[in-house]
Parts: sequence; C-alpha cells; structure tokens
Amino acid sequence: MARKVKAWGVSPFGALMSSQLKTYMKFGGATAVILLLLAYLAYTGVQDSKSYYVTIKELHKMGDTAFTKRLRVAGNVQPGSIKRTGTHVQFVLVEEDQTVSVDYTGTEAPPDTFKDDSQALADGSFGRDGVFHAKQLQAKCASKYAPQPGAPGAAPAPAKSMT
Repeated sequence: MARKVKAWGVSPFGALMSSQLKTYMKFGGATAVILLLLAYLAYTGVQDSKSYYVTIKELHKMGDTAFTKRLRVAGNVQPGSIKRTGTHVQFVLVEEDQTVSVDYTGTEAPPDTFKDDSQALADGSFGRDGVFHAKQLQAKCASKYAPQPGAPGAAPAPAKSMT
C-alpha cells in the first residue's frame, strides 16, 4: 500500500536551499563582525599614535587644548639643565626666548647624543603643572660632529651658475 505524502509547497530541493542560505548568512555575519572589529582596531591605533608637532611658543599659546592632545615639541637642551636618575631625565628645552620643562619617564635611556645644546624632540603630553611629560625622546647629533665646509670628507660646495 502506497502512502501519500501531503505537499506543503516545499520541495526537498527548497529545504536544501534554505539550509545553504542559513549557512551563507552565518558566514556573512561572522565576516562582517570581523571586518568591523579590524576597522575599529585600525581607527583606535591611528588615534593613539597620532601626535601634533608644535613649537614651544605654540605650546604656550594652545591654552586648555594642550592638556588633551598628544604632542611633539622640539628645541635645544638648555646647558646645565639635565638631571638624570636612571632612565628618568628632567631638562629644559629652549627655542628662541621660550622655554619648557620636560620630564622624561620612558622605558629606554636617552640616546648618547642627548647632551647640553643638542637638539631634542620630546613626544608626550603637556601637564597642567606646566611640565611637558615625555614618553619618547629623540636627540639630533650636535652640529660639531658634522664636517665643516672645505674640510676633508665634506661634500663639495655646489657650483655657481654663470647664467
């Protein structure tokens, strides 16, 4: 005796398509979540590493906005202002007639080129105490190490044009 199957309007082929559709939807949803997470991580990484370069004069003119941003400040190290305690260094940067006290508390010791009258670049934040709190410090070699014009090993001066 043959048994009749009542058709509900769904063929076995349609059930298979529904199952595949659910699988694709799950995979698509997981992919979308992963892409959104990667985009969020990229955005926050850029925001954390972004710093604004300002001169000492600009730093003093910024007002309250200086306390909320990550900044980079450059200047010459004031002679006699360097006080070292391990990797902790306090010094004063000078640019024209402007000065700013810097408190460096990085994980690495300052570079060997960091000396009186050297050019330094401090990366960190400006505190309400009027001190720039640096997390990174770079120092440029003093100009006394550069070869003087006309000295052996110095680059020749560019030729003058007669036109």
